[in-house]
Amino acid sequence: MSLLEVRNLTTTFQTGGGAVTAVEDVSFDLNQGEILGIVGESGSGKSVTALAVMGLLPRPAARISQGGIRFDGQDLLGLPDRAMQRLRGPGLAMVFQEPMTSLNPVFTIGEQVMETIHAHERLSRAACYGRAVAMLERVGIPSAGRRMADYPHQLSGGQRQRVMLAIALVCRPRLLIADEPTTALDVTIQAQILDLLLDLRDEFGMAIMMITHNMGVIAETADRVMVMYAGRVVEQAPVTRLFDQPLHPYTAGLLSCVPTLDQEQDRLIAIPGSLPEPSRRPPGCRFSARCAQAVPACADAVPALRHFVADHAAACIRVGEPA
Repeated sequence: MSLLEVRNLTTTFQTGGGAVTAVEDVSFDLNQGEILGIVGESGSGKSVTALAVMGLLPRPAARISQGGIRFDGQDLLGLPDRAMQRLRGPGLAMVFQEPMTSLNPVFTIGEQVMETIHAHERLSRAACYGRAVAMLERVGIPSAGRRMADYPHQLSGGQRQRVMLAIALVCRPRLLIADEPTTALDVTIQAQILDLLLDLRDEFGMAIMMITHNMGVIAETADRVMVMYAGRVVEQAPVTRLFDQPLHPYTAGLLSCVPTLDQEQDRLIAIPGSLPEPSRRPPGCRFSARCAQAVPACADAVPALRHFVADHAAACIRVGEPA
């Protein structure tokens, strides 16, 4: 049985112009110890999917209108709020997208790490303090005991990201959702954070859902990849197969945007056009307006996600056509 099972997840937001579907018919599994990379442009529905799993969609504006989410066999959508709060921490944890603003500026680093321990475990203040210092040391904060009294503005961006990881991991969750964990960090710090995540995955045996727009991060860390576009899943595959033989034109476009050292290019390749607004998504395949391979039939109906080989699925009617 998978640790996390998401089936036909659909989320809607109530706006002044009516209900808008942000994520539609998303399904995937995540096994213990596995890293699932979720990629796509901003607005593809990656973060909304993660917030739905965590039970953190803003209410009452947002709601899950269809589908199911099960964690370790337990139906998350049927849990009352208090039970869901108890599950966050030792069960599910999330590192949010922006470390510069995710930490509370008026509380010390130590207070924020210890708050998570207090919420889930009955430990003395001294024991909480010791656990917090140990976790800060584990994520690479130098002089962790001294930095417990520091405020977020006294830390660099890379250190704040490490503190966010410490807060998420201090209760040893079984699933970590990392939403753009390397955004706004220089490449050296990015590499350190990714290496740390891999080490902690091996140490704790936890599963990781890695959300990013960086295909290089996916290539380095993920076991499987799920590509999202305009709220839907357009391709799923093991990471090596996806990079070697992408089936969906959008995935191929994302990979072609990545510069390589063995090719001389005057300009970077870009996917033409932009992501459609959620309230103005076209009929049929939502990528058809930007796709060089589109045919009139692409606008007839939303293509289903079909398996063409084992563990490799794509939502494109042209996959498998003769070259």
